[in-house]
Amino acid sequence: MGPLGAGNSGDAGPEPADAPRRHSLERIEKVDAVVVGSGFGGSVAALRLAEAGQSVVLMERGKPYPPGSFARTPSEMGKNFWDPDRGLYGLFDAWTFRGTEGLVSSGLGGGSLIYANVLLRKDEKWFVNESPIPGGGYENWPFTRADLDPYYDAAEAMLQPVPYPYQDTAKTKAMEKTAKNLGLSITRPPIAVTFATEPGAAPRTNQALPLPSYGSIHGPNTVRTTCTLSGECDIGCNAGAKNTLDHNYLSAAASKGADIRTFHDVRGIAPLPRNGGGYELRYVIHEPDRGGGLLTERIIHCRRLLLGAGTFGTNFLLLRNHGSLPALSDALGTRFSGNGDLLTFIMDAKTPPANGSQPGVRTLSGSKGPVITTAVRVPDSSDDDGDGRGYYVEDAGYPAFMNWLIETAQLKTAVKRTAKVAGQLFKDRLFDAGRSNVSADLAAALGDGRLSSSSVPLLGMGRDIPDGVMTLREGRLAIAWTMATSTEYFGRVRQTMSDIAKDLDGNFIDNPLWWAKRVITVHPIGGAPAGRHPGEAVCDSYGEVFGYPGLFVVDGAAMPGPVGANPSLTIAAFAERTCAHIIEAADKARHRGISPSDAVTDQAEAAGAVVDVGRLAPRALAPDATKGKAAQPEQPASAVASAPALAVPGTRGLGLPAKSTPEATSVRFTEQMHGWFSPGVTDPEKGRSLGRDRSRRIMFELTITAEDIDRFAADPKHPATAEGYVLADYFGGRMPVERGWFNLFVADDSDDGRPARRMLYRLWLRDPGGTPFTFTGHKLIHNEAGFDLWPDTTTLYATIARGHVPPPESDAPPDVEPVTARQEGTVGAGILFIRPLDFARQLTTFRAEGPAPAAGLLTFGKLFGGELWQVYGRAPRRVPFPFKPKQ
Repeated sequence: MGPLGAGNSGDAGPEPADAPRRHSLERIEKVDAVVVGSGFGGSVAALRLAEAGQSVVLMERGKPYPPGSFARTPSEMGKNFWDPDRGLYGLFDAWTFRGTEGLVSSGLGGGSLIYANVLLRKDEKWFVNESPIPGGGYENWPFTRADLDPYYDAAEAMLQPVPYPYQDTAKTKAMEKTAKNLGLSITRPPIAVTFATEPGAAPRTNQALPLPSYGSIHGPNTVRTTCTLSGECDIGCNAGAKNTLDHNYLSAAASKGADIRTFHDVRGIAPLPRNGGGYELRYVIHEPDRGGGLLTERIIHCRRLLLGAGTFGTNFLLLRNHGSLPALSDALGTRFSGNGDLLTFIMDAKTPPANGSQPGVRTLSGSKGPVITTAVRVPDSSDDDGDGRGYYVEDAGYPAFMNWLIETAQLKTAVKRTAKVAGQLFKDRLFDAGRSNVSADLAAALGDGRLSSSSVPLLGMGRDIPDGVMTLREGRLAIAWTMATSTEYFGRVRQTMSDIAKDLDGNFIDNPLWWAKRVITVHPIGGAPAGRHPGEAVCDSYGEVFGYPGLFVVDGAAMPGPVGANPSLTIAAFAERTCAHIIEAADKARHRGISPSDAVTDQAEAAGAVVDVGRLAPRALAPDATKGKAAQPEQPASAVASAPALAVPGTRGLGLPAKSTPEATSVRFTEQMHGWFSPGVTDPEKGRSLGRDRSRRIMFELTITAEDIDRFAADPKHPATAEGYVLADYFGGRMPVERGWFNLFVADDSDDGRPARRMLYRLWLRDPGGTPFTFTGHKLIHNEAGFDLWPDTTTLYATIARGHVPPPESDAPPDVEPVTARQEGTVGAGILFIRPLDFARQLTTFRAEGPAPAAGLLTFGKLFGGELWQVYGRAPRRVPFPFKPKQ
């Protein structure tokens, strides 16, 4: 195992882990299993497969956080977020979507680094089976509590949760008393925090802990202590008292030989040919010292791939690689849920007045103790005594420095206190009051801390309705979710919280997002739900993806609905069960979960596709792929280094138009087109219609260059090069053009004998998984009834084929029919249009370079106008008024 690096706050720390077996064109690293992510699914998978003797590589995009390395100062906190584009490699990864906000973790240990330690089992009767509803909004669990119970035991044995042991913690006592007053069921849930130096010993704070037999992934000198009751669980435990995954599963996995790699960010997934099986992964290694520049793509092959990148990360990977994994279920992205998370606050709680006095301050001290110490359970309608959808309400503490923020936020009170003390000191000095001791005055200026000492947050979670839909939008993750369908659920949770605040005689304060009909979740769930068949789910009850044997989802994305309770333990148990199934199946030499006959066959490439040398050549990728179109422009691998390299059998005219010489004048312009695309069809009209109905957009921006304008004009095929990108969410977002051909006007035979021309486009693309595609399009220039010059020159009929298909031989007739019209290898089709504003911009992009730029532009204009005259001007016909577009 290479060095993991260290550091504090969001700083990158020392160099990321070495990768000594990086791929080259001659040799690609091969292992039994690659695990993506180090959270409650990935860490479990790494340990269990390594224990079974398999070669395992775990890839975590974030850095390691040994005890003492978490950010605390304002300077450190300002850099403690994840945004590699901005040079940030910190702990918190914040997302915003329609209707919800999300906060997750980036670091070795995944969500365990910032979760609140609670390890509750999913309630037995909450494993419901509801009738399917198109688009989600229902739960259908393909496994039961009994199926998971042995694996709950295994996870608890590693994580060692215990109930909160202290009996004098103010917020804990207040919650327990209030629950009794309201008739609510309350417990101290098991939390993964170490309070004592050994099992059964009395709890004591800040006591050194021995390392386990498998050591620590952070090194032999790692120091952990028992809980200091500082309320810092959600910002990283510097004491090491939290039993985060790096201290147990990951340390044990490393001791069993698992290769744990940090700063490794997986970008692409593609199945290897069926005869060998397995998967090809494409990834980058973050290099913080480089300051956010493009990163070199790397490749690794594995027999099994286990996705544990978290609900956001795993769904983003699957959606982004849909082009390479075309058999993924249509359920991908459905049944998203925030696990019913709701955050509220109790402020200024008071004790009852005694003997006619004013109410006193009820001490809650939210910053004392771990974040969560109690859990109120409200039953579900599936329980014997419930009505509606069940939920939990838990006390939610916070770090001590938040107390200062709470007090100083009361600006009016703070200013009033300070002004009063300053006035008194001024009077004393002015009138020589003879006072030397001003301690009481300074104490008065600071205040009594009444508000912070009498306040505590509340966190609710439960069975909201899982009807969110995850998609890509311009290459970035998007979620369509609203509170509307879960209004009744959230209303019940909020009412219970309000009742608790009322019993404590405190002010009930909503999260400010509530008034915008939004919530914030730290427990995103779903998107790749487990189920019985591909019609309702992405993967089976063991997390194996339908149609892709050996590809597993082992994190919260596989949950078919909200867990209800804190989901961490259920995810870990699910991963334990999956790994036991994999190992058992391997031992019995039989297939894992899905019959081999259910595996998709290798996707056929279009006729004439070539094996280009760029398949394994590394690309230069953006530091942060989640930004989609807004990310740094990526650079494709050069398919060929020079023209002589093209002279190999079967390349069929791969040559591009000759580069301009110093004596030649080149002309270029940039064109942007937008439209709709649909996979699985070969007819562009049908693709446009279906794509528009399903909001499947496609666009491109191309720079067309005629390297030698005189040669371009003289050649009847008018060949030019095309550079730029195609943006289509089905293929993962923005795909740079590896090679592009353009023909301005090519003679075409029309059915009516009138002159016709075609503008031809051919673009070689490659999706994030490395699968090659060819975009082929044409504009049909043909004079028909009505004023059709505008639609003819601005409408592109496009198809996309699998594989890189070169143009026809130089002496062959023009390939005016898109290659994908020949069915085999077809991926989809659609129509793109030039919008009027884009056309106006296009006119401003014409440039000429060389000895005669003005003459070059004139030559291009003559050619363009002359060809249009040949089609539309030679046989003028009466044009009706108003102009009618061509039907």
